[in-house]
Amino acid sequence: MIALTLAEIAAATRGTLLLDGAVLPDGTSATPETVVSGLSTTDSREVVPGTIFFAKPGEVTDGHLFAPQAAESGAALLVVDHALDLPVPQLLVPDTVVALGDLATEVIARVRALGALKIVGVTGSNGKTTTKNLLREILEQVGPTIAPRASFNNEVGAPVTMLEVTEETQYLVAEMGASGIGEIARLVRMARPDIGIVLKVGLAHAGEFGGIEKTLAAKTEMVSDLLESDVAVLNLDDPRVASMADKTLARVLWFGLDERAAVRATDVRSTARGTSFVLHLPPADGGEGAGESRPVQFRVLGEHHVMNALAAAAAAHTLGVDIDTIVHGLQTVQRAERWRMEVMGGARGVTVINDAYNASPDSMAAAIKTLAQIAEPGERTIAVLGEMSELGEFSGEEHDRIGLLAVRLGIDQLVIVGPSARRMHITAINEGSWDGESLYFETQDAAFDHLTGALRSGDTVLVKSSNSAGLRFLGDRLGEFFS
Repeated sequence: MIALTLAEIAAATRGTLLLDGAVLPDGTSATPETVVSGLSTTDSREVVPGTIFFAKPGEVTDGHLFAPQAAESGAALLVVDHALDLPVPQLLVPDTVVALGDLATEVIARVRALGALKIVGVTGSNGKTTTKNLLREILEQVGPTIAPRASFNNEVGAPVTMLEVTEETQYLVAEMGASGIGEIARLVRMARPDIGIVLKVGLAHAGEFGGIEKTLAAKTEMVSDLLESDVAVLNLDDPRVASMADKTLARVLWFGLDERAAVRATDVRSTARGTSFVLHLPPADGGEGAGESRPVQFRVLGEHHVMNALAAAAAAHTLGVDIDTIVHGLQTVQRAERWRMEVMGGARGVTVINDAYNASPDSMAAAIKTLAQIAEPGERTIAVLGEMSELGEFSGEEHDRIGLLAVRLGIDQLVIVGPSARRMHITAINEGSWDGESLYFETQDAAFDHLTGALRSGDTVLVKSSNSAGLRFLGDRLGEFFS
C-alpha cells in the first residue's frame, strides 16, 4: 500500500483513532502522524509487522476474536467496530468491511492522480480467474502489475487486492464477482476500470441472483458507468453480453469466434496437451482493415478457455501491448488456476483432469465437451461429477441437461457422487446408460475405491463439481494415486 498516516486512514474511512497507550511493533508510541504502508488483510494468519488488520464479522466467527493474534504478529493498526483491550493502534468504524472499501477507494484515487495507473475490471459468470491470470502474465512483461490471488473478487477480496497498489503500479487487474444486484457497481466505484471485460452471462449463481435477467443486470454494472474514453471488452458470441453495447458510453471492442469480432480466434483445435488457435487482432491504431495475426500454442486445457485468452488479448491490445508479447504471455500459462482444468496423474497411463473448483451448467458442459474432444481413439473417457450449486429453481433441469449431454457425447463412464447430484445419474440411465455406464456413489470415499480399482491405462478422468461439493479433494486423491 502507499504510505499514509493514521490520521489520513481515519479520514478516508470516517473512523475514530484510539491511540491512548497504543504502541507500534517497533515499541514506539503511536500518534496520528504515524505512517503505515503495510498490506491489509482480514485473515490474522497473514499478519506480519506493519499489516493493517480488518476485524471482519463473519457468519461462523468474528475477526475481533483473532485481533490479539494479529496484534502479537505485529499489526500496525486494527480496524474494529468496538474498542478492544489491546495496546495497539485501533481505528473504530461502524462497519469494517465498508471501511476496507473506503480505504481502497482512497488509495486508488491517490495513485490514479499520479497518471500512470490503468485499471482493467473483469467479470462474467465463468472465466474471471482464468482471464485475470492470463492478463497478469501478459502485463507483467510490460510493467508493475497487481492482480488478485486465487478468486479474490468480492467485497472483501477485491479491496484487499486494490490496497496492494503502490505509486509504481502501472496495471491493476481487478476481478469483480457478485451474487446480487449492486455488488459489482460497488466495486466499480472503488476502482472504475479504464477497460471493463464481460466474459459471459450464464446460470452460475442464478439462484442467488433470482434469475438470468437479474444476473444480466448485475453483470452490466461492469460497463454501465464507463466513460466515453474507456473501453468495454465484450463477448460477441454471447447475446446477453452483446446486448450491453447499448448500455455503455464506452467504446466497444468485440472478442469471440464470430468473424465479426475485432479480436478473434480461428483454426481452434483442442488436444490433451492444450489448445492451438490463430489469434487475430485489429490494427494497433484502431483503424479499419486487417491487423496482425499469430499462431498460439495455448497450454490451458479446454477449448472454452480460448474465449478467456481472447478477452485478455483484447484488453492488453487496448493498453498498447504488441501481439508478440501477448502471445508469449498466453503461451506461458500452463493451467487456468489450481483445480481448474488441472492435469494430474500420468502413472499407469491414467490422466486426471481436476476441474472441481467450481461448476455452473456452462462450465460443466464445456468441461465434458473437452473430455470428449481430447480422447484418442480407443481411450476411455470417465466423467466424475458432483453437484452444481446455487442454481435455485433451475437446479433440476440443469442437472438433467448435464446427464443427457454426457450420454450424447459418448462419455464411456459416468460416475456421479453425492445425493445432490444423483439426478444426473437417473437422467443418464433414462437416456440409455445401462449396464454400469453410469454409476452413483453416496460418498467420495466410495467413488475413490471404485475408481482406483477400475481405471486402466489410456483412461482420461474428468472430476468436476461446485466448490461446495468438494470433489476437488477427490480429484487430488486420484491425481496423487496415479502420479
